[in-house]
Amino acid sequence: MLLLEAGEDDRKFWIHVPMGYARLFADPRVNWMFESEAEPELGNRTLYQPRGKVLGGTSSINGMVYMRGNPADYNEWRQRGCNGWDWESVLPFFKKAEDQERGADDYHGVGGPLRVSDQPIRWELAESWVAAALEAGLPANHDFNGERQDGAGPFQSTTNRGRRWSTAAAYLATARRRPNLKIETRAQATRILIEDGRAVGVEYVADGVQRRARAQGEIIVCGGVYGSPQLLQLSGLGPGALLQRHGIAVVRDLPGVGADLQDHFYVRLAFRCKQPVTMNDIVNSPLRRTLAGLQYVLFRAGPLSSNGVCAGAFARSDPRLDRPDIQLNFTMWSFAGRDRSGVHPHPFPGFSVSAVHLRPEARGTVEIKSPDPLAAPAIRFNFLRSREDVRALTAGMRLARKISRQPALADYVAEEVLPGAAVETDQEFEAAIREHGLSNLHPVGTCHMGVDAHAVLDPRLRVNGVGRLRVVDASVMPSVPAGNTNAPTIMIAEKAAAMIREDARATG
Repeated sequence: MLLLEAGEDDRKFWIHVPMGYARLFADPRVNWMFESEAEPELGNRTLYQPRGKVLGGTSSINGMVYMRGNPADYNEWRQRGCNGWDWESVLPFFKKAEDQERGADDYHGVGGPLRVSDQPIRWELAESWVAAALEAGLPANHDFNGERQDGAGPFQSTTNRGRRWSTAAAYLATARRRPNLKIETRAQATRILIEDGRAVGVEYVADGVQRRARAQGEIIVCGGVYGSPQLLQLSGLGPGALLQRHGIAVVRDLPGVGADLQDHFYVRLAFRCKQPVTMNDIVNSPLRRTLAGLQYVLFRAGPLSSNGVCAGAFARSDPRLDRPDIQLNFTMWSFAGRDRSGVHPHPFPGFSVSAVHLRPEARGTVEIKSPDPLAAPAIRFNFLRSREDVRALTAGMRLARKISRQPALADYVAEEVLPGAAVETDQEFEAAIREHGLSNLHPVGTCHMGVDAHAVLDPRLRVNGVGRLRVVDASVMPSVPAGNTNAPTIMIAEKAAAMIREDARATG
């Protein structure tokens, strides 16, 4: 078995420090650092897209929030023809993957490879924010991956004893000892070889040298929401007109390859804090930075052992909705900017609350820009073309502001820095959304499974019309779940592994 990884091994120190992901946000050694095309509804702004270029993929550089989504999301997948992907069918794979710190129950598993943990330290500001959310009328919820999703409470993370627990740590650290597994890093796949309607091998570039590997069994594409459709298109699998425009022979005209890109969209509210208890205060103080670093290196404890995304809430922008469509993420910092140059914290104590729209109507595309396999693809989200998306985000922002004005936060909130208290009308909120809103970095759907005309895969994740070829990553999702996408992607991989074994036994 050959595993190709375009990036490096996951040995970089900051990968394993939970709070270290800010240092990975714009590090080209472990990050593809994609950029979207200009978004017309956002004043032609481009949106930076960090993606993991390292063993473990984006799970090695992400924010580590463990969130599965709403059970209704998966039942909706089944309604779209994805048999075997309803909540009752996928829950066993969530549990199989999980090693839940709180123990096993009807919704959680123990003993799996993926460690899921509570916050390792107590953040009083986060606890006060949850108390304020309850004062604002939200119910308490200690487990967003349990019986219900609505409410406010603490977040869990994919960390283990103060270290990031990526898929490389959870799965590959053990698997790489197998004698039948060969791992090549800095090896970028450039084309899938297809003969007589079957995938038979792959071409890749390693250390600047073009190489070729023949496959005895299946080829599994796990390039992510941007990389997988790009590789399929380069291999002649995709929209025929697009391929012909770039001089690529059409092996199979699959218009859905690169279509139906979906992502959550969010707008943050930033607050100046009355007390120096935020991550801004640590980052902006050489002494406190040094002490935090020593505390982590010596004891694997302190603020660097946390991911800083400590708490949040799920709510409905309209009470008539059948499930939450707004996620609020409380973070222990505020920042003046976030782009491919990095994350730039405010020079004062601050914290943020992101209002995330979970059920966007926006649909975009991922398309090759040229036949050069090393060139980045064109990413278009088409955000905010829908009035419903704007309405829901406005409701989410109003809720976040309402929480900030509750008595439980009176000792902490000095002022709202972004978008600012002067923003009050729907028109002013919309202007703020278009000016400051960002991709929430939860892209899915560009090789989605299903039975519709645009489906790239069947419900067993096999590429339609091509033998011995599957896609297994977030691109297979027919719609984006209501929450962070790392846990659902790991569930998909667990279920895919089971299906691959079943199919292998069936064919003898």
